[in-house]
Amino acid sequence: MNNRKLAIEGGTPAILAPLPPMYPGGMRIDAEEEAAVLDVLRSKRLFRYYGPNPGPSRVAELEKEFAARMGAAYGLAVTSGTAALICGLVGLGIGPGDEVILPAYTWIASASAVVAVGAVPILAEVDDSLTLDPVDVEAKISPYTKAILPVHMRGMPCKMDEIIAVAHRHNLKVLEDAAQADGASYKGRRVGSIGDAGAFSLQFNKILTSGEGGMVITSDQSVFERAVMFHDVIGGPRNNIPEELILPGINYRMPELLGAVALVQLRKHEALLTDMRARKRMILESISGLAKRKGVAFPTPNDPEGDASVAVIFLLPEAQVAQKTAKALDAEGLGTWLLYSPDATDYHVYVHWSPIMNQHAWTPSGGPWKNHPRKVTYTKEMCPRTLDLLSCAVHIDVNPELTNVQVEEVCEALEKVFESL
Repeated sequence: MNNRKLAIEGGTPAILAPLPPMYPGGMRIDAEEEAAVLDVLRSKRLFRYYGPNPGPSRVAELEKEFAARMGAAYGLAVTSGTAALICGLVGLGIGPGDEVILPAYTWIASASAVVAVGAVPILAEVDDSLTLDPVDVEAKISPYTKAILPVHMRGMPCKMDEIIAVAHRHNLKVLEDAAQADGASYKGRRVGSIGDAGAFSLQFNKILTSGEGGMVITSDQSVFERAVMFHDVIGGPRNNIPEELILPGINYRMPELLGAVALVQLRKHEALLTDMRARKRMILESISGLAKRKGVAFPTPNDPEGDASVAVIFLLPEAQVAQKTAKALDAEGLGTWLLYSPDATDYHVYVHWSPIMNQHAWTPSGGPWKNHPRKVTYTKEMCPRTLDLLSCAVHIDVNPELTNVQVEEVCEALEKVFESL
């Protein structure tokens, strides 16, 4: 029985050696990415449109392949996931005077992108899937609402049928934030391709990575043309858009070095998804029965087959139990993440978005709230169900690099701690 004694109480940890870091695509960088980067360097073509020697653009190749893989007609490579959100919003015609509804549980960039285009973020609850609640979305619609921004958090797809239905009833646009869900799907369709546009991140923590970078996808030519003009100061002429239709742009262009890395990563995509899904399935099959007996639940999946499987999240009966469970699992060597703790700053939870909550702007007369047609206020109590759910949620990574032995150790750690509940 000594080996079942909790490590936090002096027993032997279930996991003796550190688990691999959770950089899914990043940990699989190898000679292929190295060769792709060297090819670009040797060509001296670091800019997608020209260089000293003729040749193909890696960024252009990435745009074509990414769009095809995700099920969209058009792809646009940009400098970050936030840039992708901004270009997507601009592509949909969102700007000053508009409101965009998004979940209270998402990375702060989702809200910051709305502010960046001059619109006002409106926060809605998540439901027991930990993704945007369509019922609360509909309750938050005002005469100024122009778009819904569902976020496929931790690789889990949102209730897209219901969200699209709400959008259609109220003539709203839908921009999917798929930053954490490269390759996830909902009822057979890749996330990001279901709404009017989708935004993805290639930052180093993400499933696919080039260190930094992002992608916009859409099947609407008008949305694409607006986004492509905005992401490049002369995006109109470069894309043969008639002069009378050209709008001013800035610079979110992806450089060729990032495109080269991302293109190789994209070709490793299915293997990453396959490995994460297999490991998550092994963990769930091992501990689901015990979890149920001990009162441990899981977020309700909107499409179990479509989950990108980057994480397993456990819902404990109350916040205090979640805190104790997380500490016990940490002692076993299994790194955990308590999704909400009031005294731990985490920019995935709205109460910690101080620049948004306090409506800070770059100038005294600036910011989208100042001259908005109606007064919008934020309080820390405005999304209580979200806070209740997140305070009871303990997250563990599902790493594609886990060996079978390490998966067994993870399951052993979970079993030891759950048995003690």
